[in-house]
Amino acid sequence: MTALAEIVASVQVELAPYAVADPGEGRFESIVEDGDRAFVLEAVYEGHLLHHGEPRAFAGMDVDLRLLAGDALYALGLARLAELGDLDAVTELADLISLSARVAVEQREDLGEPLWEATAAFLARGGGPGARVAAEFAWPGG
Repeated sequence: MTALAEIVASVQVELAPYAVADPGEGRFESIVEDGDRAFVLEAVYEGHLLHHGEPRAFAGMDVDLRLLAGDALYALGLARLAELGDLDAVTELADLISLSARVAVEQREDLGEPLWEATAAFLARGGGPGARVAAEFAWPGG
């Protein structure tokens, strides 16, 4: 089962009618090989897409439900990570969520990719610079 299919199977029953039958492979599964960490990053990314883009695993939601569903997926991912006891990774994803929202508000999509890539590297290798460090290059001094 792909991480996206597992996410669809894990969501609240109210979101099930909006699930795509076959969401395919996730964006980060080949980079983040640990199944739990891939699930977490894909859930957070899908939450981000529900808020600021085109989701891969859900369709047909109005704007209000997309916002709520995005929040639910952020929580789903962070809860799985918290269960693993990796507080550094929880902090990394919280940083990524807030920085990605800033990218969307400032309409600086060009800055988003380095943040996601830095977090994927952080989760894949259990270390690395992460999104906060990548953001320093985008927004020096703040």
